[in-house]
Amino acid sequence: MAAVGSAVGLGNIWGFPFRLGAGGGFAFLLVYLILVVFVGYVVMLGELTIGRKTGKSTVHAYVELSKKYKAIGFMGIVSGFCILAFYSVLGGYVMKYMFGFLMEMFRGDNFGGMSSGEYFDNFLGNVGQGTLWFVVFQAITILIVMGGVAGGIEKFCKIAMPALVVMLVIVIIRSVTLPGATEGLAFMFKPDFSKLATFSDFMGVLRSAAGQMFFSLSLGMGCMITYGSYLSKKESLQFNAMFIPIADTTIAILAGMAVMPAVFALGFEPGRGPGLLFVTLHGVFMSMGGFIGPFFGFFFYLLVTIAAVTSSISLLEVCASYVIDKRIIEGKEPNRRKYTIMIGAAIFVVGLPISLDGLGAGIMPALPESLGWVWLELYDFIAEGVLMPLGALFMSLIVGWVMKKSFGEEVRLEGNKFGTESFVMICAKYITPIAMTFILVTQVMDFFGM
Repeated sequence: MAAVGSAVGLGNIWGFPFRLGAGGGFAFLLVYLILVVFVGYVVMLGELTIGRKTGKSTVHAYVELSKKYKAIGFMGIVSGFCILAFYSVLGGYVMKYMFGFLMEMFRGDNFGGMSSGEYFDNFLGNVGQGTLWFVVFQAITILIVMGGVAGGIEKFCKIAMPALVVMLVIVIIRSVTLPGATEGLAFMFKPDFSKLATFSDFMGVLRSAAGQMFFSLSLGMGCMITYGSYLSKKESLQFNAMFIPIADTTIAILAGMAVMPAVFALGFEPGRGPGLLFVTLHGVFMSMGGFIGPFFGFFFYLLVTIAAVTSSISLLEVCASYVIDKRIIEGKEPNRRKYTIMIGAAIFVVGLPISLDGLGAGIMPALPESLGWVWLELYDFIAEGVLMPLGALFMSLIVGWVMKKSFGEEVRLEGNKFGTESFVMICAKYITPIAMTFILVTQVMDFFGM
């Protein structure tokens, strides 16, 4: 459940709907599902297996295999730092909206008479308020991770994940019963390949779907290696590697079903971009009127907050477990509480430019105009665009060409089945590395406008 909590987060509920909208609905969904099968499952199984085989966190797990792989582990640590930096800022935004709808339930002044766009722009321009919510979100993450996996993360996820599904179903019921909601469902599930008609369009959808897959499944950043190190030898790695992507993809599709029908029913633009969760759904909930709109709005953003926290704690756990393992290897006191706080503070410093930037509406100096990006997108490119696919590429090659038989032996421990072994090894040797190279090259070309 902790690993599912890591995978299910803002990637599903914030990232998936807006990328689905920009990618043409069904076309994006189709490419995404193909990538999950041929890349996501293979990388997931590889990371869980390496983690359990070595019993160590990311960097130390790769060092256990060979000292020359140490840099691959550090790619995961840096990715986790970059992602948690902007993730915590977005998590703070979500908490702000949750609190805003809670106040609206009792105040009933239609958010001070502001439209959804005005409310969002006003919040982004107030970097002090944005930074405050950033601190609150980061503090919650630190407190949970300080309790450890069994004491903090597992207990939290056992409650949070079922609650998340229940609340998501409530929002879906409301969304699909709006007049005109069937257009949104058709957008998602009716076969339409127009977005894949040209090579450039296909490349755009592929890049977006690949980035979404890594971000959503928490791959290439050490999360699954770290959680794999906590798995007992009796656990079926194959089952876990299947269950986590299935659960994650199901939640993502449910999130799309919660967002897209309402977006179409109320005449909003499905390809709006990162502001879809905030601006569009704010308008969706307020259009319901009376007390019911703020009520549904509060519970939806509470759902998203839960999803965000379950993912952020896994990212912080990756960074904290590296330091803790290092201290244990050196024969020193690990002191989880102390080092979790220190790493959390470091991530806050790294994330501060993103918070002060306010998606381009704040006070941070702008990035070079030639990039056309805000600070969040720069961090996202470093992690999701380069380090994560590069780490997955190297990991696949290690599984397919270096570990070979020992990989299968680890998966089959305690009599567990490995019925997909041939498929996994073919993908690890050829399909996944080729796909990762293709995606990595196109990401870099896109970054430099080539």
